[in-house]
Amino acid sequence: MIDRSVIGKSMVVVPSFIRQRFTLPPALRLRISERRMLLILVDLFCILNALWIAMDTVDSLKWRPELALSYLGWFAVAASIWLVGANIFDLYDLARASNLPQTMRSIVGVWLFVLTICVVASLPILPALSRSLLFIFATIALLELVSWRLIYIRLFMQPWFRQRALIVGASRSGRDLAVALHQAGGAPSPYRGSGYEIVGFVDDDPVLHRAFVEGAPVFGNSADLFALIKRLDVDEVIVAITNRHAIHPGTMESLVACAEHGCKVTTMSALSERVLGRVPVFHIGHNLEGIFSTQETAGSRLFNVAKRMIDIGVASVGLLALAPILLLVLVANRLVSPGPLFYRQVRVGRGGKSFTIYKLRSMTPDAEAGTGAVWAAVGDSRITPVGRWLGRTRLDELPQVINVLRGEMSIVGPRPERPEFVEQLAGKIPFYRARHGVRPGLTGWAQVQYGYGRSVDDARIKLEYDLYYVRHAAPLLDLQILFRTLAIALQMKGS
Repeated sequence: MIDRSVIGKSMVVVPSFIRQRFTLPPALRLRISERRMLLILVDLFCILNALWIAMDTVDSLKWRPELALSYLGWFAVAASIWLVGANIFDLYDLARASNLPQTMRSIVGVWLFVLTICVVASLPILPALSRSLLFIFATIALLELVSWRLIYIRLFMQPWFRQRALIVGASRSGRDLAVALHQAGGAPSPYRGSGYEIVGFVDDDPVLHRAFVEGAPVFGNSADLFALIKRLDVDEVIVAITNRHAIHPGTMESLVACAEHGCKVTTMSALSERVLGRVPVFHIGHNLEGIFSTQETAGSRLFNVAKRMIDIGVASVGLLALAPILLLVLVANRLVSPGPLFYRQVRVGRGGKSFTIYKLRSMTPDAEAGTGAVWAAVGDSRITPVGRWLGRTRLDELPQVINVLRGEMSIVGPRPERPEFVEQLAGKIPFYRARHGVRPGLTGWAQVQYGYGRSVDDARIKLEYDLYYVRHAAPLLDLQILFRTLAIALQMKGS
């Protein structure tokens, strides 16, 4: 039975007539995908509206039916440039979109990117442009975008637009999820901006009944689940039970009943993938579907072939670009830190096979002579001034185009790790070796999402991103990674 005394103390359940009058209907409480889509659509409207207004100031460009195809082409190009820039500056990350300073920096970055493309490309998207027209377009676009994002932060982050969620399972996994979602109002939390409000828990352990977990009440057991979603006006039920085989048949029936009546039912691992873009290795139990992609698509083989061909093409271009960089680094090293130009290191690749990678030396010669294999630290004294610049621009990894041409690596994929660390991490982190199911890469999802790892905990988080890539590898994800890598290199934010 539902414990009404707990409901009274929770302060999340109010009389139905008040809920009906002061809360939005479920259709208006925005889901994660809907939030991202809303941001994208209104951003594009702002850009295209500014373009329309700017063009309307020139008599020859004013709208008329015979210019319909031209307008369509100009709008398509402008929208494409904006979306590329938005991916580079991570404009549709919900945590960033809910933080005013971060979202303003991203908007200005994308805005400057679009303007730069217009100027460098001689403004092909705006024929017969004048400086005044470009100024009008840029000014209106910036004002509209800033105004819209302020509205989003002030309005759409309010409780009225949040998804009301009930967690099944109040043990470790459920507690960890509640902690993450309750901290979502603070900048450090990656769940910030996801739009979830935890109304409480259900758990079949009678010891937990009437208790509060991370400030949210445990209402009762799973038999009460269907009644609770109606009483609490729940939009989504999140199952935080690690071992799916431990789910009681009665709990499964309750979950099916919830889904049957329109309430979304999801798992903690699926929510983590949707919000964070990573697989929570400590919270998926023995669910192999949470680690490996079980869907067979008609284009998977074609994707692998196309990716290999692109790898060869990009690596060939990279090999040509390597020569002048080598000369520059050679001269700089002679002046600052004499020693070998290249650094060779054994790494573990696809199938667990070891191979030798090539890097531009970024540390003093024999940096690990007295310590053996150790992680680099922030402000590591072994890193040379030239090496620090190489690391920030990621140019120290460029010689690995040789490994790409040899088939040992790809342009995009999990970064290969040293054998010493692989043995250590595989013993401490579940499913660590699963990242060896694909070719390692020059850059990867973990690198653009998290940066450099310097501890076992860092390695675990990076593995979660790597496993997300293994499960969701696709052309669009590869493009997003490449765009983000370019932004990191240009902003010198590499480690």
